[in-house]
Amino acid sequence: MKKNIPIVSVDSWLKPYQSQLEKRHRRCVLKELELTDGQQHLSDRCNNHLYYGLHATETGWVMREKAPNASRVYIYGDFSYWKVEERFALHPLGNGDWEIELPREFLRHGMLYKLWMVWQSGADERLPSYVRRVVQDDTTKIFAAQVWQPDQPYLWKNAAPVRPTHPLVYEAHVGMATEEGKVGTYKEFETSVLHRIKLLGYNTLQLMAIQEHPYYGSFGYQVSNFYAPSSRFGTPEELKSLIDSAHGLGIRVILDVVHSHSVLNEHEGLSRFDGSYDLYFHDGERGTHPVWKSRCFNYAKNDTLMSLLSNLKYWLEEFRFDGFRFDGVTSMCYHNHGIGVDFLEYSQYFDSNVDEDALTYLYLANRLTHQIDNEAITIAEDVSGMPALAYPATLGGIGFDYRMSMGVADFWTKTVKEVPDEHWHVGDIFYRLTDHRNEEKVISYVESHDQAMVGDKTLIFRLIGPKMYDSMSLFTPDWEVDRGVALHKMITFCTAALCDDGFLNFMGNEFGHPEWIDFPREGNQWSYHYARRQWSLVDDKSLKFNCLNNFNQNLIAALTATDLLSFPAVPIVRDISQQILAFSRGQAVFIFNFNPDKSFTNLPIHCKSGKYKMVLSTDNPCFGGFGHIDEATEYFSREGVLQVYLPARTAVQLTLTN
Repeated sequence: MKKNIPIVSVDSWLKPYQSQLEKRHRRCVLKELELTDGQQHLSDRCNNHLYYGLHATETGWVMREKAPNASRVYIYGDFSYWKVEERFALHPLGNGDWEIELPREFLRHGMLYKLWMVWQSGADERLPSYVRRVVQDDTTKIFAAQVWQPDQPYLWKNAAPVRPTHPLVYEAHVGMATEEGKVGTYKEFETSVLHRIKLLGYNTLQLMAIQEHPYYGSFGYQVSNFYAPSSRFGTPEELKSLIDSAHGLGIRVILDVVHSHSVLNEHEGLSRFDGSYDLYFHDGERGTHPVWKSRCFNYAKNDTLMSLLSNLKYWLEEFRFDGFRFDGVTSMCYHNHGIGVDFLEYSQYFDSNVDEDALTYLYLANRLTHQIDNEAITIAEDVSGMPALAYPATLGGIGFDYRMSMGVADFWTKTVKEVPDEHWHVGDIFYRLTDHRNEEKVISYVESHDQAMVGDKTLIFRLIGPKMYDSMSLFTPDWEVDRGVALHKMITFCTAALCDDGFLNFMGNEFGHPEWIDFPREGNQWSYHYARRQWSLVDDKSLKFNCLNNFNQNLIAALTATDLLSFPAVPIVRDISQQILAFSRGQAVFIFNFNPDKSFTNLPIHCKSGKYKMVLSTDNPCFGGFGHIDEATEYFSREGVLQVYLPARTAVQLTLTN
């Protein structure tokens, strides 16, 4: 795979668009030069968070805000008995900036405050745009900014682990990571969930819903306060402790960052912050997302760029995140947000529907992230296949390290939903699981949080149905459950074994969590029943949930023991009529029998000559299998042919030992 040459030399289909790619890249470079005056790195210039907001000084406090449309700005709160007084008015500094200095005794750690914003046609309360701590009143449900200045800063204990060659990502939501019907905390996650991730073998934790969001049910994707870690989960120090402990366990932590849009709320968010609709966003119809009903950033404005770029620097330096998964990249890249569009022609990546300003921002975001931490990783959630998105910025790309392979999850959902497994096409499976732009690295997955949301079904629920509730005991055999468990293992095994660069799993899917995700809302009587993870199921060794978890743990171990993902997947057998799929990676051979009825004895597999041992079998009783395969058997490939016994709906991994 060539990744050190311009992308048009890798993908010949891009040659007709070479001039447009060069123009796009030139636009990105010129914007970077503009923001840095050509003298500094972006990482030296993106410091809005150190200037704006509330900061302690040697003599007291200083509050700064950007509000060019405001005619007056006041700070008020506990210290003023919530009265707006002239003595607490901010003074204009020019360029839309406002400032006030306050004596130290006026503010204390834990006090609540807000801004009162006045403009030509009105006035209203606002939360500071760079606020770092927001809390919600339990009774009134109203949000307020909170002074957060602990006596002692958090003392970090552990350095970040070395960047893995292949990210094995555990996607998680802190709030729903508890079994109790409540919002979980950073501390509970640290003490109760991190060790599970470590035991499973994942090397990267992706944390969702960290940026503050007023509506819990938005899954964290309707952000109001971009610099504030959500207080519903605990304190900033507790989040730092979680990340620190993960680092101590050898797990890197990335933030699921939302820079694609912002919540419509005005009292809590940035919308109409200073009375204008276009401070950070597009004005008019373009400023509101037609589906998400949120505000769309105007990436052509330097104020927007510097705010968002500074936000990335803040999370990297203040909380020591090891990178980002950028949400909603497709929505950012196109004026129509990619809604209802099938991207079937290359021309669609270069026509007037493309938001070149958004692509420029994404380029700058990647440049900044890698300048601050050259081991940080960035992942793009893009379904459109935008060329050069996950290609080095120095070679004309946008600079993401990885792209989410979203088509794999869609393929499995469609296959399980619409095609009986006796008709599964192994050639199609191999093609779909390995189909991506050759010049880019991808993160593959069977299902993320998206596939588990209410209105859809998780993979295991789609395979087994209501029997998930009462037929998962090891002591009550059921053919429908056995079928579902077998296919769940094979689908996960096949996807992970064929992933080129990295693999992702959403919290709980490793053990076949039985239910979908639905956060408390009016439609479900504000219930937490589906906004939790039932860890007791996986901890019960008499249930097949525990077996699925055991399999996932052993699968990750088998893939990482000899760095198999560094070797290409080479097809050996794609027998459509018999539903046999086999391929090799390095010294390992993977063999899948998707046939629901037929077992094979002495199945011939062409591979390197030598002695093989069995590393992993989905038929192992510890994994919910039947134990038909003797895993102690030694296999010999003579004259390049290996013969194996493979029961129906079973997969194995063999490794050459000499």
